[in-house]
Amino acid sequence: MALYAMGDLHLSFQSDKNMDIFGKVWRNHDKQIDKNCNKFITDDDTLVLVGDHSWGRKLEDCQLDLQFIEDLPGKKVLIRGNHDTFWQAKKTNRLNEKYKGRLFFLQNNYYPYGDYALVGTKGYCYEGFDTREHAAMLVEREAKRLKESFEAARADGYEKFVMFLHYPPTGIGEKTSRFTFMAKAYGVEQVIYAHCHGEERFHDSLLGKVDGVRYSLVSGDYLKFKPMKVMD
Repeated sequence: MALYAMGDLHLSFQSDKNMDIFGKVWRNHDKQIDKNCNKFITDDDTLVLVGDHSWGRKLEDCQLDLQFIEDLPGKKVLIRGNHDTFWQAKKTNRLNEKYKGRLFFLQNNYYPYGDYALVGTKGYCYEGFDTREHAAMLVEREAKRLKESFEAARADGYEKFVMFLHYPPTGIGEKTSRFTFMAKAYGVEQVIYAHCHGEERFHDSLLGKVDGVRYSLVSGDYLKFKPMKVMD
């Protein structure tokens, strides 16, 4: 049994969104995902997909994308990404009922993995596309959702955590954030995030061990679509 992670699949089986324009690493990336997941992951393993799963705007527009994910080996846990408009936070329970036993949607809840609880939320950081006031509001909203994940796991007796965010835990040039403080406060061992595309973005946020917490970027193009092993 092993835990793997990868983000930003950006599947588009039902939409006209070709990722090839973003570089050769994206050519036939769906085939790369399928090949590498089947090479490294077994049905006893767990794969956390860290947001931006599908370009489908509504649930009916991404059925083939979700079916592709469902057909990958292992147990699949999904985090919301900024492009996952098919998934409204308030409808997470409905998605978990619909895909019960096939996919698990992680939002305001947790996923058990041995002695660990997998917790997570979309997250947010300032990237210059909105005001700092609006960004701060979104960070607080996501931090509140993340706290619900932690507290639900704690209430069930979990004391070990792996934390997942779609957005990086800090903005460019920042060393700390609301999310890094939460990671330290709850004794998180690892923080896994995605969202950063292209070599110029791969070092936007924390990498490696910082204040006792290991930070890892798992964007699909960063990993060349080979899932990263988080732990055995």
